[in-house]
Amino acid sequence: MGNITEEAFGHMPDGQEVRLFTLTNQNGLQVKITPYGGRITSILVPDNKGQLVDVVLGYSDLAGYLADESNFGAIIGRVSNRIAKGQFTLDGQTYNLAINNGPNHLHGGLKGFAKVIWQAKVTSQNTLELTYRSPDGEEGYPGNLTARVIYSILDNNELRIEISAETDKPTPVNLTSHSYFNLTGGTSTILNHQLYLNADAYIAVDETVIPTGETPTVHHTPMDFTQPLVLGSSIAKTKGYDNTFVLNKTENNLSLAAWALDLASGRQVEVYTTQPGIHFYTANHLDGSFMGKHGQPYQQYQGFTLETNRFPDAPNQPTFPNTILRPGETFQEVTVYRFTVR
Repeated sequence: MGNITEEAFGHMPDGQEVRLFTLTNQNGLQVKITPYGGRITSILVPDNKGQLVDVVLGYSDLAGYLADESNFGAIIGRVSNRIAKGQFTLDGQTYNLAINNGPNHLHGGLKGFAKVIWQAKVTSQNTLELTYRSPDGEEGYPGNLTARVIYSILDNNELRIEISAETDKPTPVNLTSHSYFNLTGGTSTILNHQLYLNADAYIAVDETVIPTGETPTVHHTPMDFTQPLVLGSSIAKTKGYDNTFVLNKTENNLSLAAWALDLASGRQVEVYTTQPGIHFYTANHLDGSFMGKHGQPYQQYQGFTLETNRFPDAPNQPTFPNTILRPGETFQEVTVYRFTVR
């Protein structure tokens, strides 16, 4: 079994204290989580020599997260990824959302779930539960939505993330966790990582990264990770990834979606999910001006995300899996990050 400790992490501008929880299992795997944005701030993982290093990007203190524009480690909601032109129509009514990414709405809006304080409760020796009630009209979305995230650290070096939500009015919901991984511990870029994605198709997008509605095959394209590829070689062909992949699954069962391996240290993360899609992003926007943990500047390709989710712009895409949650229903998804060594 594991244990959970709690400490102060800083104060909000209004003086409200923010806490930091540390979840540790019997193998030494350690995950730090703050209720500010429901964020994972650190994951300590051993390499093939037993050396523990932090494999997620972020900041050393709350002040860094308060200024953060990259959503490092955050829970994204109500809707992750983009909604075209910040607009959707539901049951005959049109809703307008914040435009915060070119002409589109991104990651829940100007504040979203990444910049609010969740209510935290330790429910067992290895489980932390976070809850947030989003009021009707927040960021333009209809309905009072109650979201819950359960973080559990298991003895087989799994971090299990269970996300659920309920509403009193129909509303789009597409929640996800948004950690940026670097299995070297951030000592270099991700170009030496190897990646596998269990996806034969991806979602085609236009010049503003909004889906066209087409889901072409990955085969014989730079999107093909069905055979593991070293990221340096594939990124050289694409100038970086910001793409949602259609996972090879027909049911909402927990199954392997991806794995990534740092060839030097042997650290590997496997991703399992109940979701139909996974968004792969290679931190294309980082340019050295972002100062991360311990004053380290984060360069382009310093990390990657494997965000498990439903598809972008789904409220405007009738052929995509449904993202409308109605009263009496429960949004539920499970994602597991399993850390191993090769």
